[in-house]
Amino acid sequence: MGNSIALAVTEGMLHFELSLAYEVFGSAPDGVGVPWYGVEVCGTGAVRVGRFRLEADRGLDGLRHADTVIVPGWVDVDVDPPGDLVDAVRAAHEAGARVASLCTGAFVLAAAGLLDGRRATTHWAHADVLAERFPRVAVDPDVLYVDNGSVLTSAGKAAAMDLCLHLVRLDHGSSVANAVARRLVVPPHRAGGQAQFVAAPVPSRDDHPLAALLPWAIERLDRPLTVEDLARRAGMSSRHLGRHFRAVTGTTPLQWLLTQRIRRAQELLENTDDGVDAVATATGMGTATTLRRHFNRTVGVPPDAYRRTFRSRSRTAEPDAAS
Repeated sequence: MGNSIALAVTEGMLHFELSLAYEVFGSAPDGVGVPWYGVEVCGTGAVRVGRFRLEADRGLDGLRHADTVIVPGWVDVDVDPPGDLVDAVRAAHEAGARVASLCTGAFVLAAAGLLDGRRATTHWAHADVLAERFPRVAVDPDVLYVDNGSVLTSAGKAAAMDLCLHLVRLDHGSSVANAVARRLVVPPHRAGGQAQFVAAPVPSRDDHPLAALLPWAIERLDRPLTVEDLARRAGMSSRHLGRHFRAVTGTTPLQWLLTQRIRRAQELLENTDDGVDAVATATGMGTATTLRRHFNRTVGVPPDAYRRTFRSRSRTAEPDAAS
C-alpha cells in the first residue's frame, strides 16, 4: 500500500476524528527511517467542521488519487451524507484506494455501497440505526474496529485512534506504530475485537488494581505465565482478577497475555535476526509451531512471511531515509 492519505472533509464532519487522523498520519515520529505519509485534506472549499473553519487542499475528486481515504465521523446520522462525498468515496475505492471510516463515517461508506455484504462497526450508540438503514451490512456493535482489507470501519472516538494505529502497523510494522503511539501518549495496541463498551471506565491515573501487574507481566513474557500466576502476584482470586481485567482492558487475562506475546513477536521479527524458534522462546510461546499458529491467526500471515514483508519494506526505505 502506498503512502498517500486523503482526508475526506465536508460540512457536518466531526472535528475530533479528523484531527486525530491528521495527528497520526501528518508527521512521522522521530527516528523512524521509513518514507512517511503524504496527507491531503480533500473537500468542497472552505467547510465548517464543528466550531472550526477548514480550507481543503483540493476538491473531493482528489480522493480517487489517494492510496488510503479516511472518512471522519458524521455529525447527524439522521441526515443523508452529501451525494458528492458518497460518489467520491465510491470512486476512490473503485480506483483501488483503501477506505477507512472513523466512528459514524461508516454511514458514508454504507451509503456508497462499500459495506454491502461486509461486517462493519460504528459508534455503539448508532449501530442500530446503521443496521436498520442498511440491512445488507453486518453491523457488529461490540468491537473497536473491523478490517475487511480494502474497507475498514471503527467505533467512536478512542477506537478511531486504534484503527489509525492499526493502519500504521499494517503499512510500517509494530515498532513504527508503537513509536507513533509513544509520541501521542496513547496505548500502542488494542485488538479490533475488543469490546467497545467497558462497564467500569478505565482510570485516568495509574491507581487501578492492575497498575503494577501489567508492567510486571510484560517484563516476563518469556515465561509460561498462567491466570493463577497473575492472580497470585496481584493478591486476588482468579475470578476477581478476571473482573478487573475486563473492566480495565476490555478482555480476559489470557487474551491480554496472548496479545502482548504477539506484539513482542512482531517487534523481534522486525528488529532482530532471531529464528522463529528463538522468537517463540522469547515470547513464551514455547515452540515455533505454537507461535506460527497464534501469529497466523492473529496477524493473518505466518511469522516468516511477516518478517520478509517488513524487511523488504525497510530495504526499500533505506535510500529515502538516507537522503
